[in-house]
Amino acid sequence: MFFFLFPLVSVPLSAQTAGERTSVDLTVYNMNLALIREIRPLTLTKGLNTLVLPDIPATIDGTSLHFSSLTDPKSVRVLEQNFQYDLVHHAKLLEKYIGKQVEFVRYDQSTEKEYSVFGKLLATGWQQQPTYNPYEQYLPPPSYVYSGQMIAEINGKVEIAPTGRLVLPSLSEGLILKPQLQWLLNSTRPGAHNAEISYLATQLSWNSNYVVLLNQDDTRLDLTGWVTLTNNSGTSFKDAGLKLVAGDLNVIKTEADAIGYAKSMARVAEAPQFEQKELFEYKLYTLQRRTDLANNETKQIELVSGKQVPSRKMFVYDGLADVWRVWRNNAGYRDQSSFGQQSNPKVGVFVSFKNSQNEGLGIPLPKGKIRVYKRDSDGKEQFIGEDQIDHTPKDEEIRLYLGNAFDLTGSRVQKNFRVVVSGHSVEETFEIKVKNHKDEAVEVMVYEHPWRWSEWDITKSNTEWEKLDQSTIRFPVKIEKNSEKVVSYTVRYTW
Repeated sequence: MFFFLFPLVSVPLSAQTAGERTSVDLTVYNMNLALIREIRPLTLTKGLNTLVLPDIPATIDGTSLHFSSLTDPKSVRVLEQNFQYDLVHHAKLLEKYIGKQVEFVRYDQSTEKEYSVFGKLLATGWQQQPTYNPYEQYLPPPSYVYSGQMIAEINGKVEIAPTGRLVLPSLSEGLILKPQLQWLLNSTRPGAHNAEISYLATQLSWNSNYVVLLNQDDTRLDLTGWVTLTNNSGTSFKDAGLKLVAGDLNVIKTEADAIGYAKSMARVAEAPQFEQKELFEYKLYTLQRRTDLANNETKQIELVSGKQVPSRKMFVYDGLADVWRVWRNNAGYRDQSSFGQQSNPKVGVFVSFKNSQNEGLGIPLPKGKIRVYKRDSDGKEQFIGEDQIDHTPKDEEIRLYLGNAFDLTGSRVQKNFRVVVSGHSVEETFEIKVKNHKDEAVEVMVYEHPWRWSEWDITKSNTEWEKLDQSTIRFPVKIEKNSEKVVSYTVRYTW
């Protein structure tokens, strides 16, 4: 077993180091992307300057960087930029000393003293992970696996896994402790400058999560929306301004992107923490205070809260088995009598509410998961289901699918099929039966999908129906307690 001891060297004297951030603002997009704007003090001499910008995200997109001197914008130009990310690593450090003399500090148990032996390093004991990707040049630096087989030549003999504490004379040139930018600047104004720097970085993201508590009769709900921020960018941000953008932005994908680069209900705040405004065709949410976001941290902040929002529980029976939905309007199956007979027995249960100010909400809701709870007979909150919503503007209805009703069942049977005109028209009759085993009456929305062809007509029905779109019809059905209801209809297809 061995250990490393080496002194850390600083940036060369010829390079200036920018000061720490005096201000930082984050605009985080719900697509693993963030715009970072920061202000830092610089001290420049007249002419050429080498400047190092430390403590930047390891996931920075160097091509997105914008620099400007707030003190005198016309006096400073960036001539060259280098993104340095060859960080200190056991493997990289040892690779720099292959073939060179190194020191092993060992312990003599008889004298209880340490002593040094010197030898030539032949192998590091680390193996680089193989890469078989055609886009290897777009990937970050390779990773290493420790094999435990360091090899050194000591006193004319080759030792495998030599013992002792390995001591290296210095940190090898080119290795750094943290990712940094190095600029070559030209300044016509010497002295102090305040610089504004902005850039894009990944691994800084946010998403929305919502918690809903239904009342006892499912007619009202309390909703709390949370923003969950995740920072895996490689750096921390202190006292940062925070803005969130919700929407579907178009971002050009590179080859690296294509391969993967890179329960409790909270107390309602007296005022919303986020102010919502418009940004182009997207929604912008601004936190009305500053916050800290440490590296490798997940933070949650309340986004929206609504109390006693009117809600409605709905039962839906959609009897066409999923296997046939993909064959909609398929010419090869439109006259096959045995196709489309399989039935779905489950009746889904939904909760709907309107995202309007009159109903206690009225803020555009970013996409996210909604978890729903309800108190049991003992007054304890119980989880009853969850669903995912897309970006939802104000005044739109939200419908949540929470699961399947235990006491409601459905069946769908093809009762008749006949060819009306050979090669041109067929007709079939379906019988849908919904059973209610509850001790109360319910209303079930029965959905049907004339799927054989695009041209169809309902020629007979024992229940009123409504055409929702080209491939969906709906039968509202009221079923008394402990009883059943049968819907029968005939549909004719023509081509």
